[in-house]
Amino acid sequence: MPINLSKGQKVDLTKGNPGLKNIMVGLGWDANAFDSGADFDLDAAAFMLGANGKCPTEKEFIFYSNLEHSSESVKHMGDNLTGAGDGDDEQIQIDLSKVPANIEKIAFTVTIYEADKRRQNFGQVSNSYIRLVDESTGTEVIRYDLGEDFSIETAVVVGELYRNNGEWKFNAIGSGFQGGLAALCGHYGIEVA
Repeated sequence: MPINLSKGQKVDLTKGNPGLKNIMVGLGWDANAFDSGADFDLDAAAFMLGANGKCPTEKEFIFYSNLEHSSESVKHMGDNLTGAGDGDDEQIQIDLSKVPANIEKIAFTVTIYEADKRRQNFGQVSNSYIRLVDESTGTEVIRYDLGEDFSIETAVVVGELYRNNGEWKFNAIGSGFQGGLAALCGHYGIEVA
């Protein structure tokens, strides 16, 4: 039975599951019936952050154009261009044992591709969630349903894994940003062209 989190809730991940090493982070969403004339292409990403809350280099930004970190600790399973169908729309695999020592947090985000051009925002998206699955057993350990709190945002920080006294915890964040991926990159210290 997974732990269902509410916004702002933090939960121990490895303390109660000492053998937990490989996690699949699944993110899912549905576009509402409202038609903006273009498909909704939502993109999941992971920002690997140092103690200062920033990515040490752009290589710690894992997304559809940089699918795997050199440490093999974070691996994006590829871009889903439409979000059609049931279940996870995009997945990111995490190997906790390989996360570099200088990485304190891994933030999971979802942005809307070309949101301004397509006049789309998270007010037109529903049933968004993040779930963490123990890959060794296939068991869903944590789930956070975002609810319908967004209106004009084009990017959302969904949640983050973070180190705390040698253990990993998960924080359900659910905070929206305007300005899409560029705004998130700026927030996490990545230069964007």
